Amino acid sequence: MEPATVYLLGALMMMANGGVLGLMHRDFPPSLRPSAVSWRIGTLLHACGCTMFMVQDSLPHSFILPLANGLVMGGFTCYWGALRQFYGVPRTLVQLAPVTVGVLGVYWFADVSPNPLGRLVVVSLVWVALLGVCIYTLLQQSRRDRAWSRQVMAGTFVALLVSILFRLGWFLTMGMPDDYSGLDGSLWINMASPVVLSIMPVIGTTAFLLMCSERIRRQWERAASTDYLTGLANRRTLADAGARRFERARGQNRGFGLGVIDIDHFKSINDRFGHDVGDAALKHVAAKLEMACREQELPARQGGEEFVVLFDDVSGDTALAAGERLRKAVADAPFTSGALMLPITISIGVAVRLPEDTEFDCVLRRADAALYAAKQGGRNRVECAAPNMRMPAQTAGAAV
Repeated sequence: MEPATVYLLGALMMMANGGVLGLMHRDFPPSLRPSAVSWRIGTLLHACGCTMFMVQDSLPHSFILPLANGLVMGGFTCYWGALRQFYGVPRTLVQLAPVTVGVLGVYWFADVSPNPLGRLVVVSLVWVALLGVCIYTLLQQSRRDRAWSRQVMAGTFVALLVSILFRLGWFLTMGMPDDYSGLDGSLWINMASPVVLSIMPVIGTTAFLLMCSERIRRQWERAASTDYLTGLANRRTLADAGARRFERARGQNRGFGLGVIDIDHFKSINDRFGHDVGDAALKHVAAKLEMACREQELPARQGGEEFVVLFDDVSGDTALAAGERLRKAVADAPFTSGALMLPITISIGVAVRLPEDTEFDCVLRRADAALYAAKQGGRNRVECAAPNMRMPAQTAGAAV
């Protein structure tokens, strides 16, 4: 098989790959579509570049070589841009600098001062630079994105970078004749290069599709575990996390507690200003609670105007102090909506795990009773549940 045939097959594979991505990207959420479009364009540019390489000996080198290499460099640039868009990093015109330098360099060594080794050095350095920034962009996301598809893509780029450096080192060591042609099938490296250049974008596109799938799956999981209005954990997540933390604390004989929080006079806010303002007030309180929570504390919306915050490694006194921290965070930040400025306060009931508690709900019920006591005591306060505190039977389950 000749190098030209390998380039042709590679171009066909990349076009098919780009076509699949084109069909699928319409079903992606809007946040992923721009990066999918950029990746698709990059793949098609690679395919066009391979097509140009296939006919490089049939047209003037001063025209075909800058064009072919520029298309491939443009493909790598689109990949870099797609990754930046995928992770929410703005694109800049600076990204076009490597392509511009590369095309001018190839033209210089193809027409002004013909030198095939010079062309190879320019092209290799530009490709390595573009692959390097793609790898850097992926590695920067290692903490927030642990998907294995991201690692596959990074590994693909690393493998391609290594192959480019190997090819450069091989020609620098072995030399390159003045009449060198990339379509000379007598050189084994001329057979290997188009194979690598053709296969790597296909693998990369597959990895990109998997990255998109992973992102969509995580978004669905987040939607199922968070409250649609406030963005806090929802009741289901609260129950699961509370049960896990309770069992862990009981197994390790460590402290565990929680605070049940209710917005004071919230019904009057809805009645006086409408439900839109009421929703905005809920989001305001949720944001203040989330900001006031420490690293291991989990705020959640229980429903309506009621929130719950889970505390780890707390005693009665430290739980009471944590509740006071949350109360003060809301009280010190008046709610504003347009010209409206409205002081909002919260009442909190806190409770800690006792040795006789058998499940998470035992702590939750005592905290609920403590919340009732805080309401009865004048609101805008924190009450800590006594060991045997229970909600009064006549008011259990009633809104206060």
